[in-house]
Amino acid sequence: MAHHASLGALLVVTAVLYLWGLSASGWANAFYSAAAQAGSQSWEAWFFGSSDAANSITVDKPPAALWITDLSVRIFGLSSWSVLVPEALMGVAAVWLLYATVRRTAGHAAGLLAGAALALTPVAVLMFRYNNPDALLVLLLIGAAYATLRAVESGRTRWLLLAGALIGFGFLTKMLQAFLVLPALSAAWMIAAPVGIGRRIRDLALAGLAMLVSAGWWVLVVELWPADSRPYIGGSQTNSVLELVFGYNGFGRLTGNEVGSVGGQGGAGGSGRWGETGLTRLFNAEMGGQAAWLLPAALVLLVALLWYTRRVPRTDRLRAGTVVWGGWLLVTGLVFSMMAGIFHSYYLVALAPAIAAVVGIGTVVLWRQRAALAPRITLAAVLAVTAVWAFVLLRRTPDWQPWLAWTVLVVGVIAALALLAVDRMPRALATSAAAVAVVVALAGPGGYALVTVATPHSGAIPTAGPQGSGMRMGGARGGGGQGRPLRPAGVQNGTAQPPTGTRPSTGTPGTGMGRPGAGGTGTTGRGAGPGGGGAGGFSGLLGATTPPAAVVELLKNDANAYTWMAAATGSNSAAGYQLATGNPVMPVGGYNGTDPSPTLQQFQQLVAERQIHWFIVGGMMGGPSASGSDQSQQISAWVAATFTPVTVDGVTLYDLSAAS
Repeated sequence: MAHHASLGALLVVTAVLYLWGLSASGWANAFYSAAAQAGSQSWEAWFFGSSDAANSITVDKPPAALWITDLSVRIFGLSSWSVLVPEALMGVAAVWLLYATVRRTAGHAAGLLAGAALALTPVAVLMFRYNNPDALLVLLLIGAAYATLRAVESGRTRWLLLAGALIGFGFLTKMLQAFLVLPALSAAWMIAAPVGIGRRIRDLALAGLAMLVSAGWWVLVVELWPADSRPYIGGSQTNSVLELVFGYNGFGRLTGNEVGSVGGQGGAGGSGRWGETGLTRLFNAEMGGQAAWLLPAALVLLVALLWYTRRVPRTDRLRAGTVVWGGWLLVTGLVFSMMAGIFHSYYLVALAPAIAAVVGIGTVVLWRQRAALAPRITLAAVLAVTAVWAFVLLRRTPDWQPWLAWTVLVVGVIAALALLAVDRMPRALATSAAAVAVVVALAGPGGYALVTVATPHSGAIPTAGPQGSGMRMGGARGGGGQGRPLRPAGVQNGTAQPPTGTRPSTGTPGTGMGRPGAGGTGTTGRGAGPGGGGAGGFSGLLGATTPPAAVVELLKNDANAYTWMAAATGSNSAAGYQLATGNPVMPVGGYNGTDPSPTLQQFQQLVAERQIHWFIVGGMMGGPSASGSDQSQQISAWVAATFTPVTVDGVTLYDLSAAS
């Protein structure tokens, strides 16, 4: 009963933490909110993950995470709550599943500690209150770890097949990132499964097949679907999912060679658009406060667990758990540290379960051995290192709660000294010392977690913690470039309302041209700002626009007579207008403005067929190192040369239905 009560308390607190004031962030990442809106209006958009209900182009990720959000919006209507609540519930489920997984390895106390550590990791709080794909990815990967350890315990093939299927769906959430846990899960099965070597190899191959099927069915359908009757695959230069898999969302992330991206390459020990690479990357000023609070402790405890289990039987459950979580931590951590391509601090949420699990298991295992000197010294050292490291992280934001840094340091050192003598303490006093140690270890991330909950976030690159604790792009929290948290149209007093004027997609009328951009590759060149948009950069690219009311009314007038109410360069620029009006807006050039969708010729034909009403100026594309198609630049130049601009409340538009 006590176990159920403590677990219930953990989940209730987690739910409150993840759901409290959720609507303050409005549309959060408007790029995905607009896609959720589209998927709620069109089943075709739902299946492909389209940015707009008229299915001009998809988002630059596979659609599994959108499938859940789209259904929520379809059932409950479009609002901040319907977009973000599924993410929060996935967070609560992830905490529960991590508890259940760790409990099977090291008991109830270890599961609780691991669950609490995950729940309070600042970047986890951020991502479980946000509509990026990472929440679903983390839940699926924890599920795969659970299924693998169940397979190791019982030797049953079905659990291993489930693990493979869950990783496959993780691929449909965020592509190759899901595969970073494969070495750890495979090693645990091959080392510890209670079956012969032949059976281990056979079942691992079957799990690989299950993963291939669950990951590949959607890819196969999209690749076989006629390109002229489906949306263009966003993020690619050749309208191909396979290009995303192996390029922009795949090996390009490792090498930095990402055609169509807005970033530059980083190098070992050097800095690029995405920061310095190297073994200290996860500890630096941008990354440390997001997820690394317990990372030093996890590394020390991992070594201790490997030493402790060095002579146990091959099928030992504790060693299997150590291999799963330790392998997850090391492989993912090294890849994140060294990758030269696109890298954002919120990616670190994928490390949080492994860090939390190793800390939970290692702490409890050593505590049970506290009668011996070595475990006590290790526990004391771990707590002291954690307190000192928390002090360093907290002092990086010296104006935020300065008392907390010194309190954690002083109390942490005292508690570490007390741990050296717990073997001679009465049980109640020893338990109290352990409780103080846990509170001290979680105080720093807990403080950052609370301020994350209290702060609205928006844009493409959100960060957790107080101002100054991570990367900032533009003025808004997470990068709108607006100087304030972006709020969607219809949000009043922190509560978002469904936009008016939503309508189901009627498909793409015309003369059989097919979807814009289908099959085209365009030309390759260096991105720059489109006509009227100014110089390139992150400012207009990564944060959605909140359009003035007068512009919204103008756009909605006669919108139903057109397939696309408007077109705008870049998905985020288009998303703001689409969310405000409820009508499809074509994101010319996709997310970065560097996809050849549509080509100039296709856009001209759509305009001639009166399928697009307005062209909105203002979205910026590309950055100093952008590459990919320049079709959006050509379209912007043609529009500016052919049509007469109209300025409404500071926004410049072109009426494409009017004669030049």
